[in-house]
Amino acid sequence: MNDPLVLITPGEPAGIGAECLIKAVAHGHNNLITIDDPDRLTRLAAAGGYTLDCSIIENKAAIADIPQQSRPHHLNVIPVTWPDAVIAGQPSAVNAAQVIDAIRDAVVMATSGQIDAIVTNPIQKATLHQAGFSYPGHTEYLAALDSNPDAYPVMMLANAMLRVVPLTIHMPLKDIFDHITPALIMRTVRIMAQDMTSHFGIENPRIAVAGLNPHAGEDGMLGDEEQTIIAPAIAALQAEGLDITGPYSADTLFFEDKRASYDAVLTMYHDQALIPVKTLDFHHGVNTTLGLSFIRTSPDHGTALDQAGQFTARPDSLIAAIALAQSMAQSMAQHKARKSMDTDTSA
Repeated sequence: MNDPLVLITPGEPAGIGAECLIKAVAHGHNNLITIDDPDRLTRLAAAGGYTLDCSIIENKAAIADIPQQSRPHHLNVIPVTWPDAVIAGQPSAVNAAQVIDAIRDAVVMATSGQIDAIVTNPIQKATLHQAGFSYPGHTEYLAALDSNPDAYPVMMLANAMLRVVPLTIHMPLKDIFDHITPALIMRTVRIMAQDMTSHFGIENPRIAVAGLNPHAGEDGMLGDEEQTIIAPAIAALQAEGLDITGPYSADTLFFEDKRASYDAVLTMYHDQALIPVKTLDFHHGVNTTLGLSFIRTSPDHGTALDQAGQFTARPDSLIAAIALAQSMAQSMAQHKARKSMDTDTSA
């Protein structure tokens, strides 16, 4: 059986994305695809002391037919030309359109079945916005490109020890109280449960829910959102048959013994989710987007412009993102095969 076809987008070319990809190839991931200037990649690899063996894919329409390559240092490249010279640490708005086009092309290939998963290298949002990019970030753009009009992106942070979803993401703390609703909790948890079955191979996943207030409100003494919003949503989801429990006090939810009792956690806000996952394993964290019709993972770091061109950035998170994308693609294929077999049996 062939390995899943995983495409890594270039992200911001002046950042560390290409360097980390070169290191991932050196680490043994030799059957990947990227969209970039192959001459640039070869020069960059040589400057960092790495060997890179690029195979050029001239016809994107035939990408699913490219032969599996087992030779070391190998990378499949869909060639593009950057309009402006790429200078490490110095993003150019002139190149922004090519960054955006690469993301769009990756989604087209994923939704058409030409590739099995996308790993997105970090973008420099401020540079893209200078060029007219109207989306807050990667995830919103990916959702807009999805062929499924009902796509609803849910951010999950994952490493070997923890999977965690923040209900609210990039907003001031003072605003989260207006956004935490039973409807949002229920929609998010349903997507978590569905994709953990199809993408992670976990039947009837166990989902724990964190409270919002200290000690989960302590029976209303420290806030009543647990009683009026979170607990009713949990009860309704339990009535649907989901294995969901809580709300739990966030300060005791992430220690080792407790982590053994669930498969994923829904938290109420950004730092409540990211602090534990980054503390447990900072370098191997992966950002994956649930709720889309295709698989997308991303390293859990930014463009690191201050490190670009020095080959000092660690590739661990990108390597973990690639491995997770491959694992999710395999689980998805197995899930579809089981569903097809069940359909044939019932017929």
